Amino acid sequence: MSDKDLIWNEVSRKELLKTPVMRVMETTSISPDGQNGNYIVMEARSWCAVVPDLGDEYLMVKQWRHASQSLSIEFPGGVIDDGEEPLEAANRELLEETGLKANEMIYLGSISPNPALFSNKMHFFLAKGLYGDGTQSLDDDEYVNAIKISKKEVHEKMCSEEYQHGLMAVALFLAERRF
Repeated sequence: MSDKDLIWNEVSRKELLKTPVMRVMETTSISPDGQNGNYIVMEARSWCAVVPDLGDEYLMVKQWRHASQSLSIEFPGGVIDDGEEPLEAANRELLEETGLKANEMIYLGSISPNPALFSNKMHFFLAKGLYGDGTQSLDDDEYVNAIKISKKEVHEKMCSEEYQHGLMAVALFLAERRF
């Protein structure tokens, strides 16, 4: 089968739910052999994550995650605002969550977080040459602790209960691949 024989064509799209962070859409698509199918697509703004490199340590953040009902250790990041470029968002999120800026912000790439369900992208950056006073500037509903963690510990614990955010494993992989 050629790639052309794998492509579905979307014929309609209907909004089922609109929330502050995403829209849930129902799409109707036609398969290469003419079958109709209904699918759910979540439309969200794209996200970014920053891997702050401190030599033998990473600067990470610990925060509550409502869906998993647990604390999660992650790299700083968040939603890219409307009209904002990924690099701008990465610099903003790093400053908001850690109170630091980077002398150098290196683009590591982007992925589809879950192309079966989400339409957005996740952009990754490596931050080097960190400076600043560490004063956070968090959103009203954001409670985040910035913490330094040895690279060894991050490697050993990635994908454990504390390090459960799957996209952070991608961030770590992309940052490590850079070296």
